Amino acid sequence: MKAAPLDCAIVGAGHNGLACACYLAGAGMKVGVFERRDVVGGAAVTEAFHPGFRNSAASYTVSLLNPKVIRDLRLAEHGLKVVERPFSNFLPTADGGYLKMGGGLEASQREVAKFSARDAARLGAYYERLERVADVLRGLLLETPPNAGGGIGEILRAWKAGKGLARLPRAAQRDVLDLFTMSAADWLDRWFESDPIRACFGFDSVVGNFASPYSPGTAYVLLHHVFGEVNGKKGAWGHAMGGMGAITQALAREAEARGVAIRTGAGVARIVSREGQATGIVLDDGTEIAARCVAGNANPRGLARLAGGEGWPEAIRDFACESATFRMNVALAELPDFACLPGRAQAPHHGSGIILAPTLDYMDRAHASARDNGWSAEPIVEILIPSTVDDSLAPKGQHVASLFCQHFRFRLPDGRSWDADREKAADAILALVDRHAPNFSKS
Repeated sequence: MKAAPLDCAIVGAGHNGLACACYLAGAGMKVGVFERRDVVGGAAVTEAFHPGFRNSAASYTVSLLNPKVIRDLRLAEHGLKVVERPFSNFLPTADGGYLKMGGGLEASQREVAKFSARDAARLGAYYERLERVADVLRGLLLETPPNAGGGIGEILRAWKAGKGLARLPRAAQRDVLDLFTMSAADWLDRWFESDPIRACFGFDSVVGNFASPYSPGTAYVLLHHVFGEVNGKKGAWGHAMGGMGAITQALAREAEARGVAIRTGAGVARIVSREGQATGIVLDDGTEIAARCVAGNANPRGLARLAGGEGWPEAIRDFACESATFRMNVALAELPDFACLPGRAQAPHHGSGIILAPTLDYMDRAHASARDNGWSAEPIVEILIPSTVDDSLAPKGQHVASLFCQHFRFRLPDGRSWDADREKAADAILALVDRHAPNFSKS
């Protein structure tokens, strides 16, 4: 007897696919999730990379996991614990000094005042302006976006979504327009005069984004980075104990508790459709799975290829999604000893997001270098050391570091291969870190 079709087949068991499966199963649907790898999680996985050392393999910090999802899907009951990053950011400056952001507004203002009393005085107003816009946009995150060309019902949905923005004061409405269209550099130049604070905030505009802080539209990414929260604290970033894989393991447990069938080692070769309607999937081994609909937790371009590409909008087939990011995990015998703030004993800055990019111009040069040559000769690097708050990741007294590095193109120019350039790129990254913390590579 032929198996009854699934109500929904989900391609990919990343965090979005698993969350989708949970909600659909909770609505009474028969759901199957099909994952090419032997482990669920997609970009949110924790893996051993050296004997005794584990770390998040791709995504490496958490803030945008919506609290409603945490509650609805009982993630805390399934073992998820997120702790706030002890300190926000630490940025070594070009002149051998440093900027520390965190510990409350007054503490941050004292740090900023080392470079500009005017900037320190404006810091509170800057946060308030971003938060006012972010609060409205947070309310839209759980709304289903309207479908273009969907008729009067979708027009009404769009009108409803826009009401929150319309209620903003006129100055805040102008902020929304500016933040969605301006470059981060232009927005920050309106507020601040000193390089360190502009670099500290400007980094957020290019992290995971193949762009210069002078590129139009990057101001929005500043806003995006204050959307989230950790344990009720808006704008905070944190660490999932056990690494980012703890999030997707909790999601998988809830999905299975709701009756979702999760199959790993089951790559999807193609999506089957009839008369413009998805009717199932075919796995890499030739197995056919019938389904009333198919949901994709895959790169939009990849999803279009699985579906044959025909009839898909160009916006999806040609979706620009290159982050130009090089991720590196490093096992450390000791904490980095920074030349600008010496000390190997754990201190607040070791628990922060450590930004190695002292100015917006430096970030612009890194982007231009990668655009012309494939990767940045002097890269932008953020270091997180999650073992400062989670001792399960490394042997006692030792540490793991997550390096999030930019910009490194997915495809190199002139026919070059990452097989040939990978070690050279890694050496350039480590050389940069060593300039700031000479014991880094030695440890």
